[in-house]
Amino acid sequence: MHSRLLSLGLEHDGTIAVPSLAQAQLASWYNKGPTPGERGAAVLVGHVDTKKGAAVFFSLGRLHPGDTVDVTRKDGKVAVFGVDSVERVSKAHFPTQRVYGEVGFAGIRLITCGGDFVVHHYTGNTIVYGHLKSQRKA
Repeated sequence: MHSRLLSLGLEHDGTIAVPSLAQAQLASWYNKGPTPGERGAAVLVGHVDTKKGAAVFFSLGRLHPGDTVDVTRKDGKVAVFGVDSVERVSKAHFPTQRVYGEVGFAGIRLITCGGDFVVHHYTGNTIVYGHLKSQRKA
């Protein structure tokens, strides 16, 4: 996975904004939360696929504890995150507090759709949880 990050906030209904399907090869950073590498859980979201095929987070569910994810920040630093866990959840039981809640360290949450595809939408999400291991210059 490699993507430029869009900076997105909330939709009018209060849900997290995601890249449009026309930008399905781009991930976005939830700009109402911490920047990747700062204390707190930085949230990045992206599509798993479109009608045309794989999207930016198509392989997200293949990550395993111990894998690393690099995020190049706007300031030129690269934040290197270690994957702690990968969780598959139904959208009806989305772990809002676990994803967006306070953490005492620099963390990351990567989110995409998952589960069954029913009537034009997925029934679940794949969520990757991680922690900052190091930072370096790009």
